[in-house]
Amino acid sequence: MSSEGERQRERESMAEPATRFAETANDSRPLSFGLRLAVWYSTLFVVGSIAIVFLTYFLTAESLAQRDRQIIQAKLGEYAAAYQRGGVGALADTVRAEQRTAPERLFVRVVDRGAEAIVLSQPEGWDPAALQTGSLRLGDGTLVQVGKSTEAREDLLARFRAVLGVVTLSIVVIALSGGLLLTRSALQPIRRLSDAVQRIIRTGRTDSRVPLTGSPRNDDAIDELTTLFNAMLDKIEGLVTAMRGALDNVSHDLRTPLTRLRASAEMALAAPPDLDRYREALADCVEEADRVLVMLNTLMDISEAESGAMELRREPVRLVELVARAVDLYRDVADTRGVVLGAGVAEDVVVTADRTRLEQVAANLIDNAVKYTPPGGRVDIDVQRAGSRAILRVRDTGAGIPAAELPRIWDRLFRGDASRTERGLGLGLSLVKAVVEAHRGKVEVARPWLNIYDHAAGVSPAEEVVNKLRSTRRNA
Repeated sequence: MSSEGERQRERESMAEPATRFAETANDSRPLSFGLRLAVWYSTLFVVGSIAIVFLTYFLTAESLAQRDRQIIQAKLGEYAAAYQRGGVGALADTVRAEQRTAPERLFVRVVDRGAEAIVLSQPEGWDPAALQTGSLRLGDGTLVQVGKSTEAREDLLARFRAVLGVVTLSIVVIALSGGLLLTRSALQPIRRLSDAVQRIIRTGRTDSRVPLTGSPRNDDAIDELTTLFNAMLDKIEGLVTAMRGALDNVSHDLRTPLTRLRASAEMALAAPPDLDRYREALADCVEEADRVLVMLNTLMDISEAESGAMELRREPVRLVELVARAVDLYRDVADTRGVVLGAGVAEDVVVTADRTRLEQVAANLIDNAVKYTPPGGRVDIDVQRAGSRAILRVRDTGAGIPAAELPRIWDRLFRGDASRTERGLGLGLSLVKAVVEAHRGKVEVARPWLNIYDHAAGVSPAEEVVNKLRSTRRNA
């Protein structure tokens, strides 16, 4: 016991550092996207502004230095002209006169060829290191030097640097504040999207929508993202609604065969032992199980076709032969119900498609038409070519489909009110639509007073099979 307790304490002590490390790692969370965006914006703005400030300071300092150089060069020209007019005396008089009257005193020195200063004018209190000088050698070897103090310029630049420092600090504050405000304003639509997603995840409701905040004239990326997000929600809501309806219908339609299967088994078990009764009960169970399997297999086929996962074994298919086989298959059923079944083929049309799947399409359409055509009625199937399209048309003289049910006849497990009395799964037309669209075709239902046109021009018959059901189609 003691050794076991020691091992337990050792495991706990080893686990504690890992726990503390995990807590520390969780506490050091990275900055939020909005704050990082504001920091990046502010940094770029501040760096750009500081670069402009430094450039302004450099250009100002260079401009002041250039002005001083121009003043020095101008004075050198004046002193050289005075020296040439009257020699050293005229130059000295000119320098003294300027020193008395000029608002800015200059340093002036004239040195002869022997390096002896002939004229020297140096105001008191000047720092030789704070002078900007210029020199000019005359024709006789005399050197004229003029210097200008840089103290005034440095004082001006010092005040300018102080002003620029205040401006830079103000720019930093404005950049940070503006970055936060602009980032918050720019991310507000994204936060609404995030809130909508969280609300949908939390509640499971897909009917929430994100309003557009931009002006109708301002087609920006955020409004486009919001529009796409709302469109995605519409699609998801439609899929969820269809899925719930399909699940409700599946559970409802599965309940009947499963109840029959259970009832047959219970009756056989409750009755006295009888081999014939057992065989009959097992046959009923197999029949109901087959009905369930047919429903599930059909649902799987529809899902594969709609998702693009259905494997299509494409080959050249003559629609004349396909229609003839389907008509022969349902000829006896039509005769039994007193329905005339006819096939009118205007021309031989060959398409590249999955023969088995197209046979399913033709069989479902003919079965559906025969089932809902009253005795004495007629069902006609014809094939024709319309440009680059192949058309398979099934028409009957049935009672028709109510207008309210037309948009739903392609839904899985949907059965109209009039079709409840007939045996069926409500999957026939759903399978027809899925298979036709898997072949890149289009299926339509048309009433005599409606004009439905196929707009898939330019698609070859190998890729386009159009099934137009006239006026009385019911789900199988």
